[in-house]
Amino acid sequence: MTSLPGSIWREGAVGATSNLRFMSLELVESDVLQRTIDEALRRGGEFAEVFVEDRRTSSAMLDQRRVEELTSGRDRGAGIRVVVGETTGFAHTADLSEKGLRDAATAAASVAREGGGGVREVALGALRRFPSSAAIEPGDVDKARKIELLLHADDVARSEGSSITQVQVALGDSTRRFIVANSEGVFASDHQVRTRFNVACVATGDSGMQTGYRPVAATRGFELLNPAVVEAAARGAARQAITKLEARPAPSGDLPVVLASGSGGILFHEACGHGLEADAIMKQASVYAGKVGQQVASPLVTLVDDGTVAGEWGYLAIDDEGHESSRNVLIENGVLTDYMWDYLRSRKEGRHVSANGRRQSYQYLPMVRMTNTYLLEGDSDADEIVAQTPYGVYVAQLGGGQVNTATGDFVFGMTAAFLIENGRITAPLRDCNLIGNGPEILRRVDAVAKDFSMMPGTCGKDGQQVPVGCGQATMRLSAITIGGAAA
Repeated sequence: MTSLPGSIWREGAVGATSNLRFMSLELVESDVLQRTIDEALRRGGEFAEVFVEDRRTSSAMLDQRRVEELTSGRDRGAGIRVVVGETTGFAHTADLSEKGLRDAATAAASVAREGGGGVREVALGALRRFPSSAAIEPGDVDKARKIELLLHADDVARSEGSSITQVQVALGDSTRRFIVANSEGVFASDHQVRTRFNVACVATGDSGMQTGYRPVAATRGFELLNPAVVEAAARGAARQAITKLEARPAPSGDLPVVLASGSGGILFHEACGHGLEADAIMKQASVYAGKVGQQVASPLVTLVDDGTVAGEWGYLAIDDEGHESSRNVLIENGVLTDYMWDYLRSRKEGRHVSANGRRQSYQYLPMVRMTNTYLLEGDSDADEIVAQTPYGVYVAQLGGGQVNTATGDFVFGMTAAFLIENGRITAPLRDCNLIGNGPEILRRVDAVAKDFSMMPGTCGKDGQQVPVGCGQATMRLSAITIGGAAA
């Protein structure tokens, strides 16, 4: 087994090319932004916004100890949004000159309203800056050192046993800096650094092949990936795959299910989170529309969307519309209290903006999106919840899923699950599905522990991908349909 060089983890261990100069430069001068907004308003806009972004990314992937991917890239540009009444015009450009921005503003305004009348000028105040807290910029770490990290993770995973026949390790990072300015006086910038790492393993035995997977991701710099974190991910993925070699078919039907801490957060993200986004509510495309103040879940359920949780994958200092991140209680003790709002929808409905306006990049319009969405912990003991379940399924890890926001119906894959027999976790189960309805499942939460944790994820909506966090403590659903194969 190779050793992991300590020099990778020292704060001063950077490559020859530093990003410090890149991070210190202004993307666009404030007077240029002001004139761009003024141009959009002169063209008939009632609301105008300029979003300027500079993003650097890098990724590396090791597959069977071969470097299959080693890439880096940079993308910068601006998206300009102009609103007239109910119509939104949008244009984006990679040309950050004043002429390029002015042309994009003219194009966006022409979509929102051809021609125009009257003049409205905007005076931008002082820029509000939100610096990154990253101790080590990932882009400053030499690529050779990143490959050493991948090789070390491969060694650790294979050391778990000869049944590990395939290992894939991936590392990625992004440094994103953006400025938002609009005709309502917003003028703010953010510097976001995210680092991710994951290990996937295949174990081969008499029963065939089984897989294991462990992700690590945070809104932090390269300091995230210390040796203990890297080795825990590698061992976890390998052990999961090896354990599943002994898996039996999962039972079918309605059974009690215990969701391990952190593992079930994605279920609630999909099953009810999307249905609480204001765009679905205003289209009457959500089962939760018109239900504020009503009991929609078990009294044990308090659901929060919170972009202020520092370091988590969905952390934001400001959203992509320039509003400071906030903690928003959506369901409190089972009662629906509010929805998630972006700026335009909150303005239309006379609601307080909840800083949930997000976009994949400058090439996209912002829309209502989750940040870190989680259920608050309870006061039960996790082991006691299992002990008080005579028969059921313990879900250690959920995979992907899908939901119909209009009905709340969902399907989720279970990638690591075990049988519960006589209050004990026993045999591992083969991959199978959880099938249910969001509002109904919320009512079936009958125990919540105090061992809260979170997991990273990527949320897709209308063709846009954004990083999100999901979390919950160990909890039990009194019954949910399991699509297994056992008789």
